[in-house]
Amino acid sequence: MIRAVIFDIDNTMYNFDRAHAAAMEALFRYGNQALSLEPGSMKEGLSAAQKLILDRLGTNSSAIHNRLIRFQTFLESMKNVDLTKALEMYHTYWDTLLAVMEPEPGLKDLILDLGSRGIRIGIGSDMTAYIQFKKLEKLGVLDQLSFIVTSEEAGAEKPSPEFFRLCVEKAGCKAEECVFIGDSLKKDVEGAEKSGLYGIWYHPAPENRKHDMQETGSGYPVITSYETCLKDGGFFSEI
Repeated sequence: MIRAVIFDIDNTMYNFDRAHAAAMEALFRYGNQALSLEPGSMKEGLSAAQKLILDRLGTNSSAIHNRLIRFQTFLESMKNVDLTKALEMYHTYWDTLLAVMEPEPGLKDLILDLGSRGIRIGIGSDMTAYIQFKKLEKLGVLDQLSFIVTSEEAGAEKPSPEFFRLCVEKAGCKAEECVFIGDSLKKDVEGAEKSGLYGIWYHPAPENRKHDMQETGSGYPVITSYETCLKDGGFFSEI
């Protein structure tokens, strides 16, 4: 019996790729106006900054997602350093992303339906807590959640066992009574399964596909549409 359903956020509750593209366009415009940089040069500089951060911290730290640290590192590499621009870049990126992001179709109704059945709804997401809270607020689901786990709080990134252990602890039930839904097979689905949770891959289907769930080649179930998952009903109670 399922007692908790835990969602990843980015590319699971909303289309991060689309929102990120819009945010980067705004950032490139800012860079051109405020720093006299062409998009290509700015993109190259930001990539170099992120590589430096990864070299310093490795891949198991939430700080690698922190855009302020990334923009700070980028500006520190420039000949004429002006760190006041770091905050401006930060707000340009996140204000744009938050403005354009929208919940995936059917997400909010599915969350309400699960909650009405007594299933606890949680979040399990890499990233820093503050900006993930802002995203959940914008998506209009924050008041429906029973618990939130970010890699900043867990002290480890997915698919680390420590991350999923905290998810189960907060869910207040056994690992096998938890469903974890995410867009990454390795980090979300396999990570959850290795920690004893039931992993489901969120992978939106092309418009011409009719079925919301199917078995993938990896053997894991997939949700391709929250809308049809809600219409079909009963899936979570049958696990």
